[in-house]
Amino acid sequence: MLSPRIFLLSPANCSGTRARQVLSENAAFPLAVELRSRRGAMLGDVFAFVSGLYFRGKLTYAMRFAAPPELDNPIIGCGVHIITPSTGLRSPDTYVTHKALRAFADGDVHQDNVRYRVPLQKDARALSGEIGPECDVVLLGSVASPKYVDVLTAIFGDRLRFPIDFVGRGDMSRGGLLLRKAREGVELPYGPVVGAVLHGARPPKLPPLMRGRAANLP
Repeated sequence: MLSPRIFLLSPANCSGTRARQVLSENAAFPLAVELRSRRGAMLGDVFAFVSGLYFRGKLTYAMRFAAPPELDNPIIGCGVHIITPSTGLRSPDTYVTHKALRAFADGDVHQDNVRYRVPLQKDARALSGEIGPECDVVLLGSVASPKYVDVLTAIFGDRLRFPIDFVGRGDMSRGGLLLRKAREGVELPYGPVVGAVLHGARPPKLPPLMRGRAANLP
């Protein structure tokens, strides 16, 4: 049986090229149309489009390996929580509107920005109180930046962990690695963020991801 584990995913860049595409009033593809609707579109789908491989890898991996300690706890949810630029932690199935995504684009993800930090602290503290002391919290995002680490280690302490294989990899390499491991059903090893060596030599380049039927061959 898996030990209890939840995941925190760093946000997509909401002011980049792909964000501008999905926010365009002239965009006719389904996700953009859905985002402009009254209900909006699911946050996980929006960030996966905006960020591409990296966020898609994070979300696929986290959904595959999350092991929340309480399945029916509304605060813990599915065990996967997305850090947002201005509304704290949100579940991947949270619906966001065109207006909300524009607000994310205007937000500054920085540990000194109270509009980012205070909602994140509030939600992280609530989550910490529900998961108990034995549950690990795995950050899928940059652990070399204080914008996540400073806020989250103050709340989760040694329970905040990260994939050791992230060290030395860029975002695209991390995304590809996470997708592979999710497909294989093999979880990466984790280490505590506190006291970790966060920089290292670049690992060998990953082979291209196989697509279609070939990906399922033994």
